Amino acid sequence: MAIGVAGLSKAYRLGVDGGATTFREALIQKVKGSAPAATDILWALKDVTFDIRRGETVGIIGRNGAGKSTLLKLLSRITWPTEGEIRLYGRIGSLLEVGTGFHPELTGRENVYLNGTILGMRRAEIARRFDEIVAFAEIERFLDTPVKRYSSGMYVRLAFAVAAHLDPEILVVDEVLAVGDAAFQRKCLGKMGEVAREEGRAVLFVSHNMVAITALCERGILLEQGRLTADGAAGAVVQQYLRSLETLGVTPLADRADRRGTGALRFESLAIVNAATGGGLVRSGDDVRLEVRYRSDAPSLTNVHIDAVIHGPFDEQLCQLSSTAQRGEFERVPGGGVFTCRIPRLPLEAGTYRVTLYCTVNGDIADWVMHAGSIDVEPGDYFGTGRTNFEGQGHFLVTHAWDVEG
Repeated sequence: MAIGVAGLSKAYRLGVDGGATTFREALIQKVKGSAPAATDILWALKDVTFDIRRGETVGIIGRNGAGKSTLLKLLSRITWPTEGEIRLYGRIGSLLEVGTGFHPELTGRENVYLNGTILGMRRAEIARRFDEIVAFAEIERFLDTPVKRYSSGMYVRLAFAVAAHLDPEILVVDEVLAVGDAAFQRKCLGKMGEVAREEGRAVLFVSHNMVAITALCERGILLEQGRLTADGAAGAVVQQYLRSLETLGVTPLADRADRRGTGALRFESLAIVNAATGGGLVRSGDDVRLEVRYRSDAPSLTNVHIDAVIHGPFDEQLCQLSSTAQRGEFERVPGGGVFTCRIPRLPLEAGTYRVTLYCTVNGDIADWVMHAGSIDVEPGDYFGTGRTNFEGQGHFLVTHAWDVEG
């Protein structure tokens, strides 16, 4: 046994940042008579029970707000449960949010030793693994630089290398890996599989990438609104999750509760429009517009960035339409309006694609809605050959030309 969880629940008091997570905070609340009413409570997790054996790779999946990150924070002892118990059989190495786990003023080298010491390792033990950690992270040149000067990608490289190589019996990885480049993500997935198969450690992995979950994990756990709703073979649990996404369109985007962000700006609707006809029927090769209606309580907003991420049938990320990559941040936008993203000659094969919307204001996440809407693409004559059936040739249609010389 590696982990035992029984009746685990975590409540947060609405309007209070984090609630009482220490004895001192709880005592102050009690003395002040500030015990929250039941209507002020948000249950991030409710009555979750499961066991994980050594050597298991378990994918934790669910929508935004399902309780995935809360569960990992509880297992990592960053916060404490409101009810229930957690039994950990061994040391735990965690890679959660970028910025946690390292001291920003210390160098990369110093943080490696600090993390090993926290795990209970002797300095000689850490030294034996040190070169392996540095080689995996590929940041040799910056090893003696304070980590506060690292990019998010460099930080994740070192943080994962430390978590995976300092011999914890339990490895917990949140979807922070999405910050790294694709090659490093593959390297990390390979390492997680290795530590489970060859070293007998338990691995818990949170991701919205269902292809990665299915490839890495033998078992899946599905969380919905803080409750465990499925626990079984990873492939079967992934299919149940994907089926649940089909019901998201029933709730208008403006009313969706499964969103993150400060609320400085909120998405109200998402539409895909054929630029030629103004209608909603789009084909491969058509010029189209994504129109995202939003609102804000402020008369105007500054330094605004918006992304639309297009997902394939297994929830894999196919492409990211980023305002920053294309034009930089919007220096100022009105308090309500429509963001428009123009896509010439839509290069998607016929099918249904989900769209995630993400927006920051002055660097803070304002609104983030997974699977905010969908795009239904009909077959079209993309190459101008009269042929419209490109099924099975990949999701993208790429303009190209073959030739031969002899």
